Amino acid sequence: MFKFSEISDMCIKCGKCIPGCTIHRVNPDEATSPRGFLDILKGVEEGEIEIDKNFKDTVESCFLCNQCVEVCPNSLPTDFMIENARAKVAEKFGIAWYKRAFFFLLKHRWAYDLVSKLGFYFQTCGFKIEEEKKAIRSRFSLPMLHKGRLLPAFRKTSFLKKYPEKIPAKNPQKRVAIFIGCMANYNYTEVGDALVKILKFLDIDIFIPKKQACCGAPAYFTGDFKTTEELIKRNIEYFETFIDEVDAILVPEATCTAMLKKDYEEYIKYHMDYEWLKRHEKVKAKIFGTTEWLYKYTDLEKRLNKKLNSSVTYHDACHFGKVFNIRKEPRALISKVVEVKEMEDPNVCCGFGGITMQTEKFDLARKEGLIKAEMIKKVDAEYVSAECSACRMQITEHLDKVGDNKIFVHPLEIIAKAIED
Repeated sequence: MFKFSEISDMCIKCGKCIPGCTIHRVNPDEATSPRGFLDILKGVEEGEIEIDKNFKDTVESCFLCNQCVEVCPNSLPTDFMIENARAKVAEKFGIAWYKRAFFFLLKHRWAYDLVSKLGFYFQTCGFKIEEEKKAIRSRFSLPMLHKGRLLPAFRKTSFLKKYPEKIPAKNPQKRVAIFIGCMANYNYTEVGDALVKILKFLDIDIFIPKKQACCGAPAYFTGDFKTTEELIKRNIEYFETFIDEVDAILVPEATCTAMLKKDYEEYIKYHMDYEWLKRHEKVKAKIFGTTEWLYKYTDLEKRLNKKLNSSVTYHDACHFGKVFNIRKEPRALISKVVEVKEMEDPNVCCGFGGITMQTEKFDLARKEGLIKAEMIKKVDAEYVSAECSACRMQITEHLDKVGDNKIFVHPLEIIAKAIED
């Protein structure tokens, strides 16, 4: 078991983490800076600081964007420290009922399917759809609901129910599995549609594992380690049943990719038996973000030779850019299709921050979301893109707040549009 103090003592207090820190940008307080977090966690371990409401408020104020981890000279896992601190908070104060209800859905696909189906049929009864959003829906299948906030609607049919488990290619050179992610499964199904279209274009065998569970990121970032561990075991055990039969497991979501590769490894290392670490190692080797794999392991870039009369600005989702340094790959692919216009700082976090940030601390998410939206608004482009549904939800909402009519599209949607045309 790790000790907070061991990692905290490795912090040299250089301050390199502070200029780019998301929470420090919107709430400049040393206590919620990365080095401040580390000192507080050490104080809790040594009995100098109590796990009280103030401590809870502090550790729940981090966006977990990984900016501090990326720039730290000692590569200190501040995000992992905070996730474990949140688990201690959850042990003492419990988890809000609505979060527990949501995590129940994440663990039980049948229940989430039911809620999704009911949500599709009843969502317009509880929310007013803005007229200007109807135009977006007709053009890009992006229905957004309005009740003070813009939220993604449920689709009539989820991605996992839309397609058969196996979609064979005529002369396949490769076979891949798709791990779709919850939001792309229930809310942004066009992402999965685009990926299927691209893989068909490349003549790649497609396997859609129907028993895949949520990656567990919402529960993990909230401190619900019981749910997290259950989902880790379930996914690894399921991946093992087909891992030798595929060349890759493709994930069109930055957060899911980071959770499946990086966060599983960190969690298992300190909280589970060594056997699980070895089992995870095997499946981790075949897990890839979609544009990374398409760029590195196919000839898609060479085959994209049709330019659309459109322009896009690209946002680096934290769990791709900061965690894996996946920045070049999506740009290389979409630049073959549309003109890419860079914003001032594509690396700045959009401010989604997880379920707690989107509920109890939405004032912080809003502040960061508006900073990002104003940055995007300055760019003369029709679209904004990122490989993350959480970014999609956050950016779409805040572009609306700043009066910018750019439309959010996943990089796969851009590529699929070029293939389609």
